[in-house]
Amino acid sequence: MLRSPASTAELMSRYVSAERGYRVPREGWRICLAHEFKEKRKPFQARDVSLSNVKKHIGLGVRYLKWWYRKTQVEKKAPFIDMFRALPLRQIYGAPLGGIGGGTITRGWRGEFCRWQLNPGMYHYETVIANQFTVCLRRGHQTVYQQVLSVERPSTLQGWNWGYCGEYAFYHALYPRAWTVYHLPGQNVTLTCRQVSPVIPHDYKDSCLPVAVLIWDIENKNDYPLDVSIMFTMTNGSGHKDDKSGGHWNEPFHLEKQGESVSGVLLHHCTPINPYTLCIAAREQVRHRQEISYQTAFLPKGTCETLWSDLISDGRLDSPTGSSPPTQKGEKVAAALAVSCLVPAQGHNSMEFSLAWDMPRITFGSRERAHIRRYTRFFGSQGDSASSLCHYGLTHYQDWETRIEAWHRFLSHSSLPSWYKSALFNELYFLVDGGTVWVELAEDADITGSQSCEYGGLPAQPSVIKEYGRFAYLEGQEYRMYNTYDVHFYASFALIMLWPKLALSLQYDIAGCVVQQDLTERLNLMSGQYSPVKTRNVVPHDIGDPDDEPWLRVNAYLIHDTANWKDLNLKFVLHVYRDFYLTQDKQYLEDMWPICQVVMDSEMKFDRDGDGLIENSGFADQTYDGWTVTGPSAYCGGLWLASVCVMCKMARLMDNNSVYHRYKDILDRGSAAFDSLLWNGQYYNYDSSGRELSSSVMSDQCAGQWLLRASGLGEGEYQAFPVDKVRRALKSVFELNVQGFARGQMGAVNGMRPEGVPDRSSVQSDEVWVGVVYGLAATMIHEGMLEEGFRTAEGCYRTVWEQLGMAFQTPEAYCEKGIFRSLAYMRPLSIWAMQLALDSRRCNGSEEFKTESKHF
Repeated sequence: MLRSPASTAELMSRYVSAERGYRVPREGWRICLAHEFKEKRKPFQARDVSLSNVKKHIGLGVRYLKWWYRKTQVEKKAPFIDMFRALPLRQIYGAPLGGIGGGTITRGWRGEFCRWQLNPGMYHYETVIANQFTVCLRRGHQTVYQQVLSVERPSTLQGWNWGYCGEYAFYHALYPRAWTVYHLPGQNVTLTCRQVSPVIPHDYKDSCLPVAVLIWDIENKNDYPLDVSIMFTMTNGSGHKDDKSGGHWNEPFHLEKQGESVSGVLLHHCTPINPYTLCIAAREQVRHRQEISYQTAFLPKGTCETLWSDLISDGRLDSPTGSSPPTQKGEKVAAALAVSCLVPAQGHNSMEFSLAWDMPRITFGSRERAHIRRYTRFFGSQGDSASSLCHYGLTHYQDWETRIEAWHRFLSHSSLPSWYKSALFNELYFLVDGGTVWVELAEDADITGSQSCEYGGLPAQPSVIKEYGRFAYLEGQEYRMYNTYDVHFYASFALIMLWPKLALSLQYDIAGCVVQQDLTERLNLMSGQYSPVKTRNVVPHDIGDPDDEPWLRVNAYLIHDTANWKDLNLKFVLHVYRDFYLTQDKQYLEDMWPICQVVMDSEMKFDRDGDGLIENSGFADQTYDGWTVTGPSAYCGGLWLASVCVMCKMARLMDNNSVYHRYKDILDRGSAAFDSLLWNGQYYNYDSSGRELSSSVMSDQCAGQWLLRASGLGEGEYQAFPVDKVRRALKSVFELNVQGFARGQMGAVNGMRPEGVPDRSSVQSDEVWVGVVYGLAATMIHEGMLEEGFRTAEGCYRTVWEQLGMAFQTPEAYCEKGIFRSLAYMRPLSIWAMQLALDSRRCNGSEEFKTESKHF
């Protein structure tokens, strides 16, 4: 282990209670509500670029500034990447609520409702202070304790009892569930709030639902019974300025289906664009002597003492009939729901709340098209399903938990380190909270734009998209581009392993873009030259900006010319075969084979020497777009050879001998050239130009071998790299980029000089990229270097989750000191590549799984 268990213990060091909560699991991320992170980092911004790099990119800076000014001041829109207004670090976030693609509401680890993504892909970071849980304890018809379960002391709602002592509570997350344990000082009562979201592998119905259930377990350790009430308050809105736009209203409801009753309040948010309804509800449990009461509307301002007094008087709310009048402009409205029950002496009882949001029809920023969310297939698209969603959640969450617990069961494998078990599941938050959308395919849609390639065409409406819908997630909450393909290359492991139909759907959408073109000329900010937005037979960088019109207008990224990036095509080909290998979907392979051939043909022009190895000039590729490269490089050249290798394999499967022999010849010549030009005896040089920086050690130099191993290839007939050299290169990376950087405690730095100092030749070379590190660790595991793999990845987890306070917002990058870049980023989902590597070795009967390793 990199550090003693004190790393985790430090997060709980201020917890003073002995209570451990009701059935809280051992594995996961745990933190005391009184914890304060010592290190406060700042986001990377334009001013952080070094003078040497400013000189290199002065033209880019001037062009970006002009573009940024026009976008923000003239068009009044948010830039897809804002270098001047990066998100500050708020060390507060917890597990998001809700399923995949229907929008998200994030609760912080201190219980606040603080991050909102209801409008697709557009984030709003606001803590809505009125959104709280409050507990009321009564003994002998007398209230003895009433407390907002929040450590906050806000300047508003001062008629409520704030300032719960955080030293008596802790938060525990193992996504998609989370627990908050509150020991009530002096009351001998412990509350455990368990939140459950329907995020379940291989489930394509419940996993898309915009609902979460919050179960409260109450333990009374007194020798007398208590009447306990818990009140849930919720504002109609998200803390956005449109909360005061007027016309919003609330109404109570009661819904009974199949013998189960649910009651609550509907909060109708009536904006002209993307209106929605929030719903807070509770399940009626007569046999547990529970009572539900509510307050349809209250104004969340001033002291708000009336609501507080209503609860304190008898533990119930007034429950008026009828709906509230629409709000006036400038006015907010909120609602409250309370559940009361008797908890026997030395006994236990529970309550079940749910929160749902119903925004069935969405438009993106351009307002050109309406899209229907996936969940409407099961709950309708009329905007009247919020109560039904709550009812369904409250009556099905136990089944969700049974399946979630079965999914998590392999965590009992004793040789897996605890930090890994936490990271593996908690990093999955981004599949839900990555600005994610999951929508139905329109009846008149044609993913190809009625285009085909010379080797054949794709179906206009592939069956997997018709049945499972369209899926998109952002590169990052700050880098607002959907399905950024070079980053998805890393993140996709989570999707293909857990929701493979969504992974294939995304691939079909990308393939449909390949055969299309958009010859509109636009300025590339890096070069200052104009070029087409999208050329034919090239994989797009992304499928669009949610503030524009995704799927219709691709390549929102305009820093570089995206028309001819080499690595995107290669990554597409590698994905096609990996996805087939893991799913054995023959129709998918048959459909993708023509697209693979045409994109590989477009790569051939870069084999200028005819040696079977493509060359680079200028910028290496999309992934490492800040590093200048000349000639064949370890990263792009390695991806090329891996792609050629899988083309050989796919040609065999497609019974196409001529294509097989063509690519086998290229593979043989290219592998020899790669070895001759780049291997230096210890690792593969960064590039083959002979410049001083060519000998830099790149952490991601074996990415091609990684994908081959993940696809069951990499040896024998389908070998691109000598295995002994791959392992020697990985050992060099471990020695230099991992152990030689930050005392071996922060993961692998992107670039390291052979003399043992970070490569600072670009703004990215001295960064640690969390998702790249997890991919590197997976590569090590594939090659039998388990100890090195786990030590490498552990540094990132402990830095992000325990040192920097970046839980549920893992960034793209951080430096050894001072700064980070791009919070809440897609790439760290690549930790699931580690699990695939472990699964592969376990299936192959590797020795490390026959006995428990002392290192873990």
